[in-house]
Amino acid sequence: MVKVLITGGAGFIGSHIVEKLLQEGYQVIVVDNLSTGNKSFLPKDIPLYTVDIQSSELHQVFKKEKPEIVIHAAAQVDVNSSINNPQNDASINILGTINLLNCCHKHKVQKIIYSSSCAVYGVTEDCSVNESFPISPLSFYGISKSVAELYMKAYHSLYNLNYTVLRYANVYGPKQSILGEGGVVSIFCKNILKKEDTIIYGNGQQTRDFVFVKDVAEANIRAITKGEQQIINIGCNKKTSIKELYQLLLSLNSILFTTQSPIYQPKRQGDILHSRLENTKAKIILNWEPNYTLREGLEETMNYYRNELSI
Repeated sequence: MVKVLITGGAGFIGSHIVEKLLQEGYQVIVVDNLSTGNKSFLPKDIPLYTVDIQSSELHQVFKKEKPEIVIHAAAQVDVNSSINNPQNDASINILGTINLLNCCHKHKVQKIIYSSSCAVYGVTEDCSVNESFPISPLSFYGISKSVAELYMKAYHSLYNLNYTVLRYANVYGPKQSILGEGGVVSIFCKNILKKEDTIIYGNGQQTRDFVFVKDVAEANIRAITKGEQQIINIGCNKKTSIKELYQLLLSLNSILFTTQSPIYQPKRQGDILHSRLENTKAKIILNWEPNYTLREGLEETMNYYRNELSI
């Protein structure tokens, strides 16, 4: 049985990857300092080490568990937080990743799979962006993600550590916090269900490529055996404006008999206008494509929050 260590495994995306790994018969070890992760997201019998990826204790975990594969999903994911505190963002996303890579090298891990982001591309036109698009991040978060990618490449060329980098579009789904690039979905869901005001930054015409978290988890599983030394976009290659997203979520809640017009505020620093990821490489190399339509994913997400809020 292949042993997989996943960082950030008690988090939003990480816990869905854990679930999928277990379904596929992998042995799973979780490292999560629980700063944003939630222990309740994990099955009770999963080994959980509440260790920070920046800590020297991480080496002890590797020494004891001897994982064959590492999935690196732990990160500081909030763009605004990265702008307000770039040092903390770099410390977690760059130095934490280096510490993890050192552990992988020293303890002879076969492969690391890295959760990167569409934020590395920066400003894009209203077009489908492929992996060769220039890297020019707008936010410190995007910078830290792109730097970590370079370390993956260097550890391969210096130490022959295999890797796959997965650049996610805007991930959304059950268990998501309000942080991160797809956090807008969880914010809208909660506001609509609680009949609270919803703020849209900018004019709402900005577009995103929303990908369901269970599809992202599946991409990570595929990457265990495929895509060596590749950078691969994980998205739906479909654009949805924030305004359209809000209207679609409202339409899933007609039972509430509400129109709930959003409140528009000025656009935020570091926010990009359009983002949509070409996914041909994922289809060819990983044999992966999204299983969920946006509507299906949003329905499942809304039902999750409905249960959470007992509405």
